[in-house]
Amino acid sequence: MAEDREREQELEWLAAQNISISVNLVAAAKRQLQFLAAVDRNRCLYEGPALERAIYRYNTCWLPLLAKHSEISKGPLVAPLDCEWIWHCHRLNPVRYKSDCEEFFGRVLDSSNVVSSLQGICKRQTEEIWNSLYSHEPYELDLTRALSEEKYGKFLEPGNCTTYDLVSAVRRQSPFFYQVSRPHMGNCIFLEEAVARYKGFLHLIKRNRERSIKRFCVPTYDIDLIWHTHQLHASAYSKDLTEVLGKILEHDDMDADRTKGKKLDVGFSGTTRQWEETFGSRYWKAGAMYRGSSPTPVTTIPFSSNIMNKEAVASSDSQKIIHLPDLKVVEVVLEIVGVKNLPEGHKGSLSVLFSKSQPDVFFNTKRKLKILSESREKHVASFQCEPVGELLIKLVSHSPSNLPIIRATKTMGTVSLSLQNFLNPVSKLSVEKWLELVPKSGNVSSKPMYIRVAVSFSVPTQAPYMLDMVSTKPQTRSSCFFPLPGRSDHSKEWTQVFNETDSMVISLQMRNSTKVEGRDNHIPVKQVIGLTNSGESRTLAEFIGSRWSLLDSNWCLQPQKKSSEDGHLFELLGTRMVKLFEGRKLEFEPKHFEKQKNEQVFMTAVEFSVKDPYGTAVALFDLKSGLLKVKEEWLVLPGIISAFILSDTTKNEGSEGLIINGVNLKMDNVLEGNVVPEEAKETKPITCVETEMELNINAETRTVLMAGEDSENGNIARSGGCGGCGGGCGNNAMSGGCGSGCGSGCGGGCGNMATSGCGGCGIMVEAGSGCCEEAVQSGGCGGGCGGGCGGGCGGGCGNMAKSSGCGSGCGGCGNMVEAASGSGDETVQSGGCGSGCGGGCAEKAIHESSIELPCAKETPIYATTAVFA
Repeated sequence: MAEDREREQELEWLAAQNISISVNLVAAAKRQLQFLAAVDRNRCLYEGPALERAIYRYNTCWLPLLAKHSEISKGPLVAPLDCEWIWHCHRLNPVRYKSDCEEFFGRVLDSSNVVSSLQGICKRQTEEIWNSLYSHEPYELDLTRALSEEKYGKFLEPGNCTTYDLVSAVRRQSPFFYQVSRPHMGNCIFLEEAVARYKGFLHLIKRNRERSIKRFCVPTYDIDLIWHTHQLHASAYSKDLTEVLGKILEHDDMDADRTKGKKLDVGFSGTTRQWEETFGSRYWKAGAMYRGSSPTPVTTIPFSSNIMNKEAVASSDSQKIIHLPDLKVVEVVLEIVGVKNLPEGHKGSLSVLFSKSQPDVFFNTKRKLKILSESREKHVASFQCEPVGELLIKLVSHSPSNLPIIRATKTMGTVSLSLQNFLNPVSKLSVEKWLELVPKSGNVSSKPMYIRVAVSFSVPTQAPYMLDMVSTKPQTRSSCFFPLPGRSDHSKEWTQVFNETDSMVISLQMRNSTKVEGRDNHIPVKQVIGLTNSGESRTLAEFIGSRWSLLDSNWCLQPQKKSSEDGHLFELLGTRMVKLFEGRKLEFEPKHFEKQKNEQVFMTAVEFSVKDPYGTAVALFDLKSGLLKVKEEWLVLPGIISAFILSDTTKNEGSEGLIINGVNLKMDNVLEGNVVPEEAKETKPITCVETEMELNINAETRTVLMAGEDSENGNIARSGGCGGCGGGCGNNAMSGGCGSGCGSGCGGGCGNMATSGCGGCGIMVEAGSGCCEEAVQSGGCGGGCGGGCGGGCGGGCGNMAKSSGCGSGCGGCGNMVEAASGSGDETVQSGGCGSGCGGGCAEKAIHESSIELPCAKETPIYATTAVFA
C-alpha cells in the first residue's frame, strides 16, 4: 500500500516536470537578480519624486515607444533603468498588464526584442529614436536631480496611461530583493531545482482547478523568483499558463499580513500539506525561506567616493602577518519523515539523534528530532556546518524502566549521509529517500529497518571569520573579558587574538613610546605593537596628527569630528571606505527582545562602494567581550587593529563615554594620543563578570538558537565563566558558568526578564533556585507575535531551557532545550514569500534538542537549531 502511494507521488512529480515552459528561466532569473540589485543601488526609485517621474516617463514615453518599435527599427530596444523598473512592477500583475496593453495598444507589449539597461548594448540606437520622439525628455533620467523635482502627475494625459496604482505596486515589490539577494540564489544548480519546484507549484494549482478546490497557493522564495521571472516574459507567460491552466494565472501580491490565521498563513499551510501529500517530498528548502523584514538602513543618501573602485590588496606584506583558516559553511535543513520495518513487539517511543562524523567549529553537538510518522508533528532542524564529513543519524527507542521518571534508551540502528557527495562539488541541493539502518550489534530483525530522511543544503559559502581578543593580564586565558578600569598595566599586558579553531592569530599591545625627529627632538607617540606566532614584533599602528595610521599607512582610523548625517562615529579609510557605527546595524540588527541589550558595546563596520552605495555590513565588534565577526578577509587585520584600539579605550574610559552629542569624545583621548592619568581613573575591585550565553528566540522565523550564532543577525553566544559567581551569575539568558560560586548561590535572583516587542507576546527568562536553572516561557501571544505567531499561543506556550548548575569542579555541565507539548505548543513561521507571496505559521511544531557543551569553553559554538512548520 505504501509502495503504491509512493509510486503515485513519483508519477505526479513526473507529470509536473512535463509542463512546458517556453523561456530559459535559469538564465532569465540571473538577469532579474542583476537588475534588482541595480535598482536597489538607486533606491530613490522606491518612493518619492524620482518614482513619480519614472512612472510619468514609463506611461508617456516607454510604452508608446515599445508599441511603435516594429514600425521604427528591427534592432532591439534598451529600456532606461527607471522605465524598466516600472515596467517590471507592472508586468508582475500579468492580468492587469495584459488588459492595459490591449486597451491602449491593441496587443500585449512583450520583452522579446528588448534588452535590459544593464547589458549596455544597442543603447545608442534606442537613445537616438527616443530623442527624435521625445525631445523634451532626456533618455537617461538624472536620478539625483529627480529627487528634488516637483511631481510629474500633472503632465499625464488620462487617456494614455493606466489607472493601475503603480506607486503601490512598486511599494509591494521593493522588499522582494532583500529576500532573494543571498549569493546562492544565483547558483545554477539552485535555480535549476527552483525551476523544477515552480513546475510542481503550477501542477498543484492545476490539480486544484481540476478538483474545484479553492486554495490560495503560496510559494517559497526560490519558486517565487522563478514565477516572477516567467511573468516578465508576458507573451510566453500567457501562452504557457493558458496551456497548463486554461487561463493566465494571477499573481496576487496584495496581501502582506503574516499573522496566524490570515490569508498568507492559511495558504502556506495548505500549500505545504498539499505538496507533501502530492509529491511525497518536503516543501521547505534551505536558503529559500522567509528571512524576516529588511534591516533598517544606516543612511537614505547614497554614498560616493573616489576610492570605491580600488581593490583591496589582500596579498600585501601586512596581510601575510596572520594566517587564517579557509572555512566554508553551508546551511542544512533536516527532517525525519518516517520509519518502517521495526522489529515485531517493539515498544516505546522513537526519536533520532544526529551529529557530524567530523565535528567542526560550526556544528559540534548532538541534536534530537522526533519522527513525523511517529509524533504526527512536524519537527525540522536547521543548522550550519562545514560541507565535509558525514551526517550521522541514530534511531533510538525510549521505554519506561522500573525506576520512576527514568526511561531506558536503546539504539535501534544507525546510518550516515555523506556531505561530500552533494557539496564537493555541488551536485544536488536536496534529497528525500529511505535509508537502510545498520542495526546495533545484538539487535535481530526479520527485515531491514529503514528511515526516511529529507535533507536540504544551501550552496557552500566562505564562512565569516570569528575572532576573540583575550587580555592576558591580570586575568587568565579562561576569561574572555578585559580587565576593569584602573587595573591595567600597558607595559606588561598583551591581548591575544584567537580564531574559531582556538588557535592564536596574533598578540597585540598598546605601547607608549618616543619617536626621534632630528638630533635631540624626542616626540612621545602611541603605538600598537603586534607579535606574530613566529615571534616577530612589528608596529601595526601609530598615532599621527589626529588619527591612527595602520599597516604602514595603508589604512587610517579617524573619528568623525562633526555630527554626520548618517551618525557614524569613525572612518576606516584605505583601499575601501568603511564607516563604524555604534550598535548592531543592517544584517547584525538585533531582533525583538535582543534590543534590550546595551547597544553601546557593539560597533558595526559598514563598507560603502559602487556596488553598495547604501552600505553593507562587513564586521561586528563587541567591545565588551572582545568578540569580532569579520565577513571578508581584506578587513581581518585592519579590523582586528581597529577593534583593539577601540576596545582599549572602552577598557580605560568605560563604555558610558562612547557618545556625546553624536561624537565619541572620550575615545578621542586615545585617537589623539592623549593618555588619561592613572590618578584620574576610577579604581574598582575586580569582580567576576560572566561570559554571555544567549538563548535567542527569533520571532520572525521562530527559530530557537542554542549556544550559537544566527547567521542573519550575527549574534554570538559563548559559554564559560569563572569561579565565585555567587548570586549574580544569572544575569545572562543562559549561564554556562562554573567554579565554586555557580551552585546554590544563584538563588532566585539570578535571572532577568525580557519581553519581545510584539503585541503582548512576551518572552520571560527567569532563573530557578539551587542549580541555576533557567526557564524560558512565552506569555500570551496576543494579537500576533513577530508577524506570524498570532494569538492563541496561551500562557503555557514556549520552550523551557535548562542549564545544569555546576559545583566547584564544573563536572557534567550540559545544556538542554526542551519544547513543551500540549495545547500551548509553540507555533512556527516557516517562510514563504514577501509582498503577498508567502510566509506564515504553517502548523504547530515542537522541537526538542539536547546539546552538550563544555562548562567553560571560550570559543563560540555556531550550531543553531530551528523548527519550521
